[in-house]
Amino acid sequence: MPHRSAPPRFAHVFVYGTLRRGGSNDIARYRPAPRFVGEAFIAATLHDLGSYPGAVLGGDARLRGEVYRITPEVEAALDLLEDVRADGTGEYLRRELSVEVGGLRLQCLVYELHPERVAGRPVIGAGDWFAAPGARRDFTRRN
Repeated sequence: MPHRSAPPRFAHVFVYGTLRRGGSNDIARYRPAPRFVGEAFIAATLHDLGSYPGAVLGGDARLRGEVYRITPEVEAALDLLEDVRADGTGEYLRRELSVEVGGLRLQCLVYELHPERVAGRPVIGAGDWFAAPGARRDFTRRN
């Protein structure tokens, strides 16, 4: 009997900072190309870390972002970018969150800033990295 390979596993990811369209780490640069699903909001507080943001999930603040369908290869690349470590000591922690996008509820990966890295970081009250003063964006690229 021939061996059948399993179909690729897809996940969804909610991105809110430099990975958004036009951001300095635009997710469209990854391969295989992520598929844009839609814009969404989650409950989280956005913090300014200088050239990129970090979110702390929960609370009353709303965080603007985008949802993409991604492959395991892109998921692994995002884990490296976000410095996710198996022992939980990296800069970001992988979380799974139910996100409403386009009238659907999707389970999404969300990269949350490690709680030990929040102290002294200013809050971006608008909950939108692209609206933050001095946020680095690259709007010259077209998708």
